[in-house]
Amino acid sequence: MLTSALLDAARAIEPRITALRRAIHAEPELGLDTPLTLAKVRAELADLPLEWRTGNTTTGAVATLKGARPGPSVLLRGDMDALPMDEHTGLPFASTIPGRMHACGHDTHTAMLAGAARILAARQADIAGEVRFMFQPGEEGFHGARFMLEEGLLDPLPDAAFALHIMPNSPHGMIAGKPGAMLAAADQFDITIQGKGGHASLPHDTADPVPAAAAIVTAIQAMVTRRFAASEATVVTVSMIEAGTAHNIIPNHAHMRGTIRTLSAERRQAVRAALTEVAELTARAHGCTADVTVTEGFPVTNNDPRAIDLGRAVAEEMGGPDKWHQMAHSLMGAEDFSYVLQKVPGAMFFLGVAHEGKDWTTCCGIHNSRMMVDESVMPKGSAFLASCALRYLERGWA
Repeated sequence: MLTSALLDAARAIEPRITALRRAIHAEPELGLDTPLTLAKVRAELADLPLEWRTGNTTTGAVATLKGARPGPSVLLRGDMDALPMDEHTGLPFASTIPGRMHACGHDTHTAMLAGAARILAARQADIAGEVRFMFQPGEEGFHGARFMLEEGLLDPLPDAAFALHIMPNSPHGMIAGKPGAMLAAADQFDITIQGKGGHASLPHDTADPVPAAAAIVTAIQAMVTRRFAASEATVVTVSMIEAGTAHNIIPNHAHMRGTIRTLSAERRQAVRAALTEVAELTARAHGCTADVTVTEGFPVTNNDPRAIDLGRAVAEEMGGPDKWHQMAHSLMGAEDFSYVLQKVPGAMFFLGVAHEGKDWTTCCGIHNSRMMVDESVMPKGSAFLASCALRYLERGWA
């Protein structure tokens, strides 16, 4: 069986996959500029027959493996950037750079993608079509995939696209996914409430922006539950409030910031409009004004049902039906692979990397400074990506 052969091939190069992951983990880079990470990837893959394209606006790169015969094209993606946070894992290969950590697993994504490239290159003579390996920076809020698309690094667009994201608090080796909206659109909002400051003992002589801000927080929560049906999840979270300089001074203004998470373009626009209305009118009721700015983030991550069926078939061939989990609900996190999926049919999947035999429900999740990965799962990730690519090239969506 093809998937078994690819899994065996991935396990044979497990030391290379692990070594690359650890090298990337020790020197994390942020945002759109990840030259050290890309250099490590290119050095690891230097002996393979890959054609490289690099960008000017980011350090993103696409390596193409051309098969022996013409055919369709498929894209596999791995992200390279880390998070601006300290690491507290105590690992021997922990981050050597204070304030930076691969706490979202992008080091594993990149290493698994490199592994997929190696095992597919060994089968180049049997491939009809081409496989493109997208090494992408700037996933953590920097729109790296959008920049690579705008720069034409994916042109002509592939016929299908797949990505894999680890989950450290998910069962060892479990692959999961769902058709349709799997991850949310994410927008940031900033609200500045302008009032009239003064002495805290004379609030009646002021227009106090602090109670106005508090009322806006409450009004936002009522807005979510009373204006929008619960059948389509909507999250609006106020995560920051700043106001004042001393205990006896009513400030002139207050500032609020938070996130909006929605699962459709229609709901996204409706929540933005409602948030602006609620903030402005609530502030006015307190004798203040509100200025609302919404900064657009990633769109909804929409998985093509055909791609989910393909991934499920690969997962079950690789580990049996118990190694596939069909997600019942969307997650309200966001992913910039969504930009690719807006233009190319495909899917993102999750891979459980909790240590085998450990209670995965107690493991630290992504974006945690103590997040750990069972590296023995990574060959399965490489084989899964490679299998998705070959299955599509050989059968299409059949």
